[in-house]
Amino acid sequence: MGEASEAARAAADKGKSAARKIESSPAYRLLVKAGLVAYGIVHLIVAWLAGRLALGMRGGGEEASNTGALRSLAEAPLGMVLMWVVAVGFFALVVWQAVSAWIGFHEFDGFKRTRKRLSALLRAALYGYLGVAAARIAAGPEVDEGEDAQESLSQGLLGLPLGQVLLAMIGLAVLGYGVAQIVRAFRKSFNEELDTTLTGAPLRLTQAGFIGKGIAIGIVGGLFLWAALDSDAQKAGGLDKALQQVLNQPFGTWLLLALAVGIGAYGLYCFFWARHPKHA
Repeated sequence: MGEASEAARAAADKGKSAARKIESSPAYRLLVKAGLVAYGIVHLIVAWLAGRLALGMRGGGEEASNTGALRSLAEAPLGMVLMWVVAVGFFALVVWQAVSAWIGFHEFDGFKRTRKRLSALLRAALYGYLGVAAARIAAGPEVDEGEDAQESLSQGLLGLPLGQVLLAMIGLAVLGYGVAQIVRAFRKSFNEELDTTLTGAPLRLTQAGFIGKGIAIGIVGGLFLWAALDSDAQKAGGLDKALQQVLNQPFGTWLLLALAVGIGAYGLYCFFWARHPKHA
């Protein structure tokens, strides 16, 4: 048992040493910056698509979601080349967050350090999803993503034993994540992922971004809960369906425009994040 423990400790130390070598690489840090810029661009395109939806200007194939934004970017000049660059950038973000989860957040203790490392793993999963989506769009032919994927997931879960409970748990988790983004805005805890501290206008812009994104994600969680309570997969949906629900409310146009501004503000924050990313 002692030898096994020593071998495990040695392997862990070797892994941490490799992680530190990776995060000190100038090429790796440049890729992280590129990935964060790509993430910001995706949010700006989502904001633009949401604004078009609010003003009744959206085309038939447009979808105000992350994958919809990637498709729009792919239609630009040299779009397929851009998609591969974006995919590589997102995969670099996966490595960045994995390294942070493995050796980072030493300035925190106990549960907070654990929570930060789990959050890093969740972000790695999100960036991985976006990287795969960008690579699939670049490779073509394009496959169905977005709203159909959300509905298919809900339908599959509802067909399982305790499927409604599982779908409700996903809804609560997504809703909780949205609320957490709003809480981060008021607590200004996003400064913990920067190597500097935001003040003044950049701080207010970032707070607006986290609030706008949190509300949008919270509505997505609410749609999953609605689908679970009614056992109707068609009521579930992603960001595009959530924004359409906002549009259908009283003063929906103005509410959706406000959300578009918030999501765009988060995109601008990503550019600042790219200049000041915090490494392990």
